[in-house]
Amino acid sequence: MKEKTKKLVIITGYFTDESYGLLGPQMAATIINDHTDFEAIVVGVTNEDSTQALKTALTHHFKNQQKIVGFSSLGGRLDLFDLARELKDEGAITILAGPQAGPDYKGEAGWQSYPHRFKGMSDHFSFALHGPAQQIIPILASDLDSEVSTCEGVLCRDEHGQLIENPSIPWDDTYLSTVDWQTLYVLKDADFEPLSITCAQVLQQIGCQHAAKERQVSIDYPWRLVKEVTHPAVITICQKGCSFCDVAADKGYMGGLNETAIKKQLRCLPESPDGRKIPFELINESPLPKLPRFFRLAEELSIQLSQINLTLRADYLLKGLTSLEAALNIATQKNVRILLSSIGFESFDDTILKNLNKGVDRQTNLDAIKTVRSLKARFPANFGYLKEEGANHGFIHPTPWDTPEISRQINKTISMYQLSLDILPNHSTPLIIHHASGLADWIRQIETKEHIEFQRVGTTIGWWQTKDQTLL
Repeated sequence: MKEKTKKLVIITGYFTDESYGLLGPQMAATIINDHTDFEAIVVGVTNEDSTQALKTALTHHFKNQQKIVGFSSLGGRLDLFDLARELKDEGAITILAGPQAGPDYKGEAGWQSYPHRFKGMSDHFSFALHGPAQQIIPILASDLDSEVSTCEGVLCRDEHGQLIENPSIPWDDTYLSTVDWQTLYVLKDADFEPLSITCAQVLQQIGCQHAAKERQVSIDYPWRLVKEVTHPAVITICQKGCSFCDVAADKGYMGGLNETAIKKQLRCLPESPDGRKIPFELINESPLPKLPRFFRLAEELSIQLSQINLTLRADYLLKGLTSLEAALNIATQKNVRILLSSIGFESFDDTILKNLNKGVDRQTNLDAIKTVRSLKARFPANFGYLKEEGANHGFIHPTPWDTPEISRQINKTISMYQLSLDILPNHSTPLIIHHASGLADWIRQIETKEHIEFQRVGTTIGWWQTKDQTLL
């Protein structure tokens, strides 16, 4: 095969001393490598990496070529947004893609009328691309010499600064079936070093079923604001999925992939020295009903699995218990491990769960914990959920609704059910409100109603700090 001379780099956030794959960016790189004249790599950038060293590595990589740099899954990191702007100002073509690319490019709703709101990153990027990655193929085929403003999925500004936003194309299983897991690099001494991953992902479902149905949700004011108002301290929003989830707002629920695409993904997984496929996360918020069938797919391919990591909701765990037990029986026969790597408990208080629109209550979470503890006793070698086994279950704290009484009750529950032993992560996750999530609508309504302004921190809204007071 003729060596490609054109290059493209996709930059994304990464954690230090890790070796996990990045499904979205690496699938995008695979599409570019398979369908264009460009060679694409993915560079995972940690918080500790030097921006100057990264720029030097990019110069070494592109040599005399124009830099074409994509940015995906940045997690709100301002250093990477600033890097994109620096590169653009120096003549590079910078492309924003991945989750929430459209909203982050356009900016927060109503920012033109409210200067304190997040105004977007359109001046940091040449253009943005929302939706399926294969939309980049015709853009790269033109060598980016033609006008991209007419291309599908593109967001850009015209010469007058007006926003152009083109609809994206539908998801296509054909492009979701192949991943080259050898495309991931990290920064090493101002150069890019390939990284061999030890945990990959298999995409089985796009989005979350909880985000399929819109409902009206009544969300309480931050408790420290309640005493300052005389009217009912509640805001009603229309919401799909959890109110804090930007993925629910971005993708909603797009359904599952066909088995042909899933089989191709399984074939693509790297193998461990023992011939088994490396551990992987099954991307499916409700994986249990199809889990026994998943083992059959691997068997049809004569593939040996080692470990399947699952991320799911507490209620989906309880509803799919029969299927999970059947899968565990198969896993025991085949010496495969099933790890519940993340159960989205988020809280153990009904008021907070209601405000998060989790669709579950405290008792559901406790029933799920009782269930996994029981399964561990029955399948000690083939079932995992413990944090020392690599699990990191969802626990959001602090939140705007942590009254002294609610905090006392949560701590009582933690103590009574000994949740710190096996369930709670070493560090909780503070509530993060992305500007395009449901809670962002909630907080903007409070701002308008109470004539206050909450702090903006990049792409997120700092619910803990108004202009005049701290709410923590």
